[in-house]
Amino acid sequence: MTIVRRGTTAAAAMALGLTLAACGNLTQSGSKDSDSGPIKLGLLTPLTGSSAAIGPYMKDGAQLAVDEINAKGGVNGRKLSLKVEDEACDPKTAAAGAAKLVSSGIDISVGGYCSSATLPTISIFAKAHIPMVIPAANSADLLKAQSENVFLINGTGIQQAEAASKFIQAQGSKRAALIDDNTSYSADITERTGDQLALTGVKVATHQSVTAGESDYSGAVNAVMDSKADFVYWTGYYQEGGLLIKQLKAAGYKGKIMVADGSVDGKLIQIAGKKNAQGVFATMTQTPQTIPGGKAWVAKYKKKFGSEPGPYSTQSYDAVRVAAEAVRKAHSTDGEAVTKALEQIDGFKIFSGPLKFTIQHTLRVGGFDILVVKDDNFVLNK
Repeated sequence: MTIVRRGTTAAAAMALGLTLAACGNLTQSGSKDSDSGPIKLGLLTPLTGSSAAIGPYMKDGAQLAVDEINAKGGVNGRKLSLKVEDEACDPKTAAAGAAKLVSSGIDISVGGYCSSATLPTISIFAKAHIPMVIPAANSADLLKAQSENVFLINGTGIQQAEAASKFIQAQGSKRAALIDDNTSYSADITERTGDQLALTGVKVATHQSVTAGESDYSGAVNAVMDSKADFVYWTGYYQEGGLLIKQLKAAGYKGKIMVADGSVDGKLIQIAGKKNAQGVFATMTQTPQTIPGGKAWVAKYKKKFGSEPGPYSTQSYDAVRVAAEAVRKAHSTDGEAVTKALEQIDGFKIFSGPLKFTIQHTLRVGGFDILVVKDDNFVLNK
């Protein structure tokens, strides 16, 4: 079926207009006016909308890294500062937030959760010569612009689709249903998973696209039931994912269910209902709770913020650390110098392993774990 990408063209046009009005802090060459004063980092994350629960995790993870680096003297004698704006998983909101960050004079962007919202910000930050170290958004569509300022420190949709298809096959599935929410991130994973499954001999029994924000997914549920699928893979976000699981179970679906990383949040369990969510699998990059030896970091986070770290807190923590390392190596916050320094990083330790970027500015190593819901949490599937 044809997959429609929503909102990216209009938002990109809006982004260009916003950018032209927002670059007054740059010289004609694109260099910052000064390499003195604080190193300004900007974080776009969902603070409103259906994915707003993720925002505090990302903000706090980034702030923890900023505070730790500053406590050790900063970078090249300069302290870090963090400015946060809302992306709301909405292209227009994200474009407006990116323009605000550019106007405030940030040196590096360390945000980006929803791929569809991150896409239009690429042109804004590129025009302002601002490197982007993206902690969460991971659609392959982010790479299509071939913008040299974009670096992904989350596994890509390509890697996630490979992990998903291998697991679906290993579970003995014969007929898999793929369901997305029509956004860039979600549709990309389902397309690629379908391609991978074709190579394994697992039949795609049905491929459904639903509209995010709705509450009735009976059309997709009925299609799954009619297709006699024995495995369902949902690649959208937790709000819709929880409702979909609940409605599948109510319809009598007995097969296995798996969700992609955008649904890995305790709220999915609440929305689906604890009983319905038990045994639901997930493809997910490493979380604080699944990282070997991650207990010390979790304790540090809890001591500072008084709560458990959640999804993408570690990736946001690492985005700040990677940005700081690039500034340290470049001895400058000049965008071109920092971009070159990012390309040359080799072996810098982040949670997913020693960092080295590919020529496409994606992770050379690091992939996806399979999690499973047990009681009130997602835990590593063993």
